[in-house]
Amino acid sequence: MRKKDAGALFMDFHVSPDDRVGGNPKKTRGKAKPQPASKSKPTAKTPKSPRATKNSRVEPRVDSFDTVYADDGYDDEEDVRPQRGRRPKPKKTSGRRQRKPLTFGRIIWKLFTWLLVLGIWAGIAVAGVIGYFAMQMPASTSWAIPERPANIRIVAANGQLMSNRGKTGGEAISLREMPYYVPAAFVSIEDRRFYEHFGIDLIGLASVALESVRAGEVTRGASTLTQQLAKNLFLTRDQTLERKAQEAMLALWLEQNYSKDEILELYLNRVFFGHNATGIEAASQTYFGKSARNLSLGEAALLAGTVQRPSTVNPKTNPEAAAARARLVLQSMAKEGYISDAEAKAAAIDPNQRIRTKVTGSESYVADWVETLMQAYIGDVTEDVIVSTTINWDLQKQAENIVRTAVETHGKEKGFSQGALVAMDVDGTVRALVGGIDYVQSQFNRAVTARRQPGSTFKPFVYLAAMEKGYTPDTVADDAPFDYNGWSPANSSGKYAGPVTLRQGLAYSLNTIAARLAIDVTPQVVVDTATRMGISSPMQAVPSIALGTQEVSLLELTGAYAPFANGGIGVIPNVITRIETASGKVLYEQIPAGPGQVIAPEVVGEMNDMMTTALEIGTGKKAHLNGWPIAGKTGTSQKARDALFLGYTSRMVTGVWLGNDDDTGTTLSGGNVPTEIWSEFMTIAHQGLPVSDLPGGFTPADPLDPNLAPMEAAPTVNPQDIQQPQAERPRRNLMDALGDIFGGG
Repeated sequence: MRKKDAGALFMDFHVSPDDRVGGNPKKTRGKAKPQPASKSKPTAKTPKSPRATKNSRVEPRVDSFDTVYADDGYDDEEDVRPQRGRRPKPKKTSGRRQRKPLTFGRIIWKLFTWLLVLGIWAGIAVAGVIGYFAMQMPASTSWAIPERPANIRIVAANGQLMSNRGKTGGEAISLREMPYYVPAAFVSIEDRRFYEHFGIDLIGLASVALESVRAGEVTRGASTLTQQLAKNLFLTRDQTLERKAQEAMLALWLEQNYSKDEILELYLNRVFFGHNATGIEAASQTYFGKSARNLSLGEAALLAGTVQRPSTVNPKTNPEAAAARARLVLQSMAKEGYISDAEAKAAAIDPNQRIRTKVTGSESYVADWVETLMQAYIGDVTEDVIVSTTINWDLQKQAENIVRTAVETHGKEKGFSQGALVAMDVDGTVRALVGGIDYVQSQFNRAVTARRQPGSTFKPFVYLAAMEKGYTPDTVADDAPFDYNGWSPANSSGKYAGPVTLRQGLAYSLNTIAARLAIDVTPQVVVDTATRMGISSPMQAVPSIALGTQEVSLLELTGAYAPFANGGIGVIPNVITRIETASGKVLYEQIPAGPGQVIAPEVVGEMNDMMTTALEIGTGKKAHLNGWPIAGKTGTSQKARDALFLGYTSRMVTGVWLGNDDDTGTTLSGGNVPTEIWSEFMTIAHQGLPVSDLPGGFTPADPLDPNLAPMEAAPTVNPQDIQQPQAERPRRNLMDALGDIFGGG
């Protein structure tokens, strides 16, 4: 028996193996001697142990020990069980916990648990992927918003916007400049939790994931406006895991460094809307011809609905789909509380109503020309600039309509499909320029870029060289066939008038007279004279130059006629008056400049004498201008591929060209449709202006015999004829000079 601890409230009995009946001390652990039996007597009657067998003695037992010792009362370190008798089998118990019944609540709980675990692992995986790709990117301290490409805003003389040029197609505008419903339209349809998330919309991602699982495919994207901006600013459009991871990181960076309104403003000025329009202002000008500052609610909804698929769903390419998408935008705006249901219904576009979009007009030809001049004027354009031009907006639209109507009316009949017009003040200030009948269909500028044979409109430069040599409009020359080193210029009618004055020769556009003069003054002098007047295209000094076989542009040809109208002062066609930054800093201001006096005043008078006659009795007699003194010259190239008319008053010079881009022949002449276009346009341009005379006087010429006078002849040219003529010989008198020109007779 173990000693009782001091203060114990009960006796601690310990039964040794020796106390058991039938005990075998030899089988006890170790070699310790058996302890003497306890002399204490139990204080209570001990119940008979279930393990006691017949004739065995009753074991002492204390009930309080049941919770301390094992069922059999043995010390854990001693195996003292009796060896006789059969031990009762213990009750078998299962190692598994009994299953509870499966209820709906438990199913939901298990599903939630598994989803939570899956979400945690997915988050870890995503974080790992993002971390991996983050290591491939530069340090975030080096990240910066790239500069927006500079915009060139081109306006007419009255401030009317003609076009935006640059990579974006429009200037950047601030959020506060837009009507409130413009940014609201984009937020409601693209990212309705924009002001709540941190750059990545976890709720939206979960919603799209669940929706895609149900559909068995990816139904839609879940990128936030911030993510879309990150893609537009920094990344490509490749659909790769790396790009999506980088997009997420950049979105977080944007949210950390910029306010929500700043992000939204950046987004609206950088998102692509189709048709080469990047940014809300460019889109508004492209589709509606107005600033984003003036968008209506319905127009804002149309643009907001475009950004999802800008190349295929926009007001120009697919107006029906764009209108349907706009209705969804309006519904979303009403649902989010930006507008009322009544406002959404009122702004929705009727499916049967055609969406009216801006039609790109001829002013875009002017804008193209202006854009090509920017480098020469201010160098590289590194910030938004405003370019003020000389264009008269009303005259520009009038010219566009007149040329287009003429092509539509006469084109099929006379076999031509294109037209161009240039109108400028007599000082070279360009007021209207039409480079074609439809800019959307063809951006080729037939007024500035195209080089065509001017035909007889080049002859005034030949006559000018002759006047400067000493001839006069009354000088008599012989309209007759001749041969010069194998070249035999002829009138297209095959008829010849015989002796005529130079005034009559120019009026009736006689090829033989122009050819004889060119040979007399030399082709090189003709080239020099035309260059001095403003022709900048390269020209060969050949006799056939007298018939307008060298290609020039309509713009330079019109400018070269200006000295005839202004008293002999050379001009440089000008379209830009001022260039300034968006903040008002002036980068360029026009200063009057030019080559100065290029024709003597008396010679100007002689030229106007002859070219006035050309419109009085000659090939340009269909030209008219309500009592204004006018002068000019018609022109038709070989096989009537080109038909031109150049005419002027003391206030304005206008040139018209008609023909085909593929250089096929027509049945036109400079004296019919081009002259009609000129007369109609110049009549509008001179409304309200006081009539004034041309520089110098003129003497009406007697008409030639109508049976002999040829109509304007298309030149017949030998391409091999590039020989220089004889050098000019000293003239004893006028008759000697004529003999030199015409070879006698």
